[in-house]
Amino acid sequence: MTGYTMLRNGGVGNGGQPWLLRWSSRIRLTWLSFILFVILVFFPLIGHYYLTTIDDADDAGKRIFGPRTGNELCEVKHVQDLCRIRESVSEELLQLEAKRQELNSEIAKLNLKIEACKKSIENAKQDLLQLKNVISQTEHFYKELMAQNQPKLSLPIRLLPDKDDATFPLPKSNRNCRLHNCFDYSRCPLTSGFPVYVYNSDDYPFGSSLDPLIKQAFEATVRTNVYVTENANIACVYIILVGEMQEPVMPKPTELEQQLHSLPYWRTDGHNHLIINLSRKSETQNFLYNISTGRAMLAQSTFYDVQYRPGFDIVVSPLVHAMSEPNFLEIPPQVPVKRKYLFSFQGEKIESLRSSLQEVRSFEEEIEGNAPADYDDRIITTLKAVQDSKLDFVLVEFTCKNQPKASLPTEWALCGERDDRLELLKLSTFALIITPGDTRLVISAGCAMRLFEALEVGAIPVVLGEQVQLPYNDVIRWNEAALVIPKPRITEVHFLLRSISDNDLLAMRRQGRFLWETYFSTSDNVFSTVLAIIRTRIQIPAAPIREETAVEIPHRSGKAAGTDPNMADNGDLDLGPVETEPPYASPKYLRNFTLTAMDIYRNWNSAPGPFHLFPYTPFDPVLPSEAKFLGSGTGFRPIGGGAGGSGKEFQAALGGNVPREQFTVVMLTYEREEVLMNSLERLNGLPYLNKVVVVWNSPKLPSEDLLWPDIGVPIMVVRTEKNSLNNRFLPWDEIETEAILSIDDDAHLRHDEIMFGFRVWREARDRIVGFPGRYHAWDIPHQSWLYNSNYSCELSMVLTGAAFFHKYYAYLYSYVMPQAIRDMVDEYINCEDIAMNFLVSHLTRKPPIKVTSRWTFRCPGCPQALSHDDSHFHERHKCINFFVKVYGYMPLLYTQFRVDSVLFKTRLPHDKTKCFKFI
Repeated sequence: MTGYTMLRNGGVGNGGQPWLLRWSSRIRLTWLSFILFVILVFFPLIGHYYLTTIDDADDAGKRIFGPRTGNELCEVKHVQDLCRIRESVSEELLQLEAKRQELNSEIAKLNLKIEACKKSIENAKQDLLQLKNVISQTEHFYKELMAQNQPKLSLPIRLLPDKDDATFPLPKSNRNCRLHNCFDYSRCPLTSGFPVYVYNSDDYPFGSSLDPLIKQAFEATVRTNVYVTENANIACVYIILVGEMQEPVMPKPTELEQQLHSLPYWRTDGHNHLIINLSRKSETQNFLYNISTGRAMLAQSTFYDVQYRPGFDIVVSPLVHAMSEPNFLEIPPQVPVKRKYLFSFQGEKIESLRSSLQEVRSFEEEIEGNAPADYDDRIITTLKAVQDSKLDFVLVEFTCKNQPKASLPTEWALCGERDDRLELLKLSTFALIITPGDTRLVISAGCAMRLFEALEVGAIPVVLGEQVQLPYNDVIRWNEAALVIPKPRITEVHFLLRSISDNDLLAMRRQGRFLWETYFSTSDNVFSTVLAIIRTRIQIPAAPIREETAVEIPHRSGKAAGTDPNMADNGDLDLGPVETEPPYASPKYLRNFTLTAMDIYRNWNSAPGPFHLFPYTPFDPVLPSEAKFLGSGTGFRPIGGGAGGSGKEFQAALGGNVPREQFTVVMLTYEREEVLMNSLERLNGLPYLNKVVVVWNSPKLPSEDLLWPDIGVPIMVVRTEKNSLNNRFLPWDEIETEAILSIDDDAHLRHDEIMFGFRVWREARDRIVGFPGRYHAWDIPHQSWLYNSNYSCELSMVLTGAAFFHKYYAYLYSYVMPQAIRDMVDEYINCEDIAMNFLVSHLTRKPPIKVTSRWTFRCPGCPQALSHDDSHFHERHKCINFFVKVYGYMPLLYTQFRVDSVLFKTRLPHDKTKCFKFI
């Protein structure tokens, strides 16, 4: 048991076993160390010897280790690529070093330039500061000069007389009444606006005797007139309607006189009152003859010489179309010039002059000297002789087939019904109007009715009797539309009528048609003309013309508009200085009072043709710079001796005679947002552009996320009430310039073309100036007019899809042109450009002006427009023929005139500007 334990503990006998174990462990460590030493020492030596023996071989090409030359080393396959990389890197490093040196030299040069630029900027800032000071001083000096030459005027204090203002002495006779002694100017200040108070006839007993149609038409006209006021205390003129009265219930003269004198604002003598006696029939009686009207003015169709006060009373036309508008389609055309009969007359004389003088003693008391001669018998004999000679077809009848209309003594009564008389006048070139044999009857309702009917159907009136006072004779030059011949020249009438040329006949007929449409045709025209005459006599400016209020559609802008290189390529045309100041409007018209006081006769009566400025539509005093439009502007030349002649100053002013001016673009669009945005971007940088008015013609509003371009000028998006092409020509209040460039949303025009057209328009402000030309032609087989867009050597229209025109024509198109034309445009959604060309040619008797050789202006790639529809041309054919019926003739005029910009091939000094040639 003990021996076993000792063996397990590793010992033998008396402790000898542990020592043996320790000796065995030491032997094993020594042995391992020796083996490692041998491996680490002898094996490398053996390897070195082996390798050295291989390198000492005789075949040098088989040596692998050992020293080698550079070329030999590069021949090794794996090292060749590294060599090439080393060489390329070395070359690149050399190049980069050279570039670094070059850049360092350039940086040094640029630093020098930067320093020089900084010095230049400082100098420029100093110069700019000096220029600002000079500009400020110049503006201050300019304001001082303006203050000296045009002192600032304040409106006068308006004086309002008391309701019971004191009366002033009556003239010796009511016949001597004139404005200076029978009109109270204190009630009509220049700034009053010409307020008019109209009595309600139904409040007085004589109101029940008025003709119902005349009373209804008069009341309807009063409700829409801009001058009528309900405040009688501030009124300038008081108006009372007393006729036409119905005879069965007509009050006695004394009763009517008492009722007039009892008017609440009569003020004992009736000053500033106007008594209107309208006549709807030829037999209207002059019941005001024996009534004392005091200082009140009279407006009626029948006057005796002892009753009529020139410059105070007014001869008005009869009110035939009381409650109906004239049908233009029933009015005969103005061509052919000569009709079946050279002249015609139908009438019957109820009472001779001698019997009239014997029976009417009140008239006989007024006669001074011998009784007037009665030429009626000589007239009858002469006219019958002309009819029997058969030299010309004439029709004269001195006895009515049926009962003649009632008439005044010595007056020629009308025969037949109105329709029968009109049918005869449609066949007559001239219409004879024989004045009453009693020369004291200066005008009668029967003569006025004959004049009305002759003008209505285009028969030129021939009035026998120079003593006659035709309607509105103090503001109308009747010699442009009628012939007034003394009765003693009755034997020369036939020769005189035959000697008038066709051109003069057409001009007189056209002027007569204009007078009838403007002053005679409707109750509105008659009433407005009467008010305009009084307002003009007392020299009060007209009320401002109504403008269309632009309802803006909110839109977001901010998209930077690019510059189309095609738009910026201006060729040889110098566009002039680019405007750096904010847009400015055309100067307002500053001659309101002087125009009314000095030029009204010239404007109404001296203008050629029908271009008279309508007295009942107050355009002339309020439109901006209208004097320039009418051609009364003076040539602009810069201050300084000898300036001008080279064209440089004229070029700097953009041509024309107005030193500074801009234009407004009016663009009509309908749900073509992409095309619209492209068109607006093309306007970026366009000089002299005031603003852009986008007429949004769709009931659907633009997209809310649509970003509008920023072109440097305001863009006004106007919402319309309905989809109508007539909206293109509405006189929007946002248009603050005289010049309007009407342009389609797909029109593609370069800037130089637009600027050249603007320059041409500035020298022809009364005409349409544009690019695409068209013309009308007569279709012989169908005997009608055609619209033609083919290339030709002449034109008569310029499309308003790319054309300049004056804002004046926007008022006329929207408010004066017959409504039937605008209705036709809405019906076909077409022809608005033709209507504008008709209007301008009708007023000016001039053709439009085409600039450049461009015949089309559509942008490539744009969606098709309405003009691509197959029915487009058929509708335009119908429009032209309908417009001809409305106007009564073809107003369009042909022209072969075209304006192009051509550099003169002449030697010019270097300081001279380029010239332009009109061909």
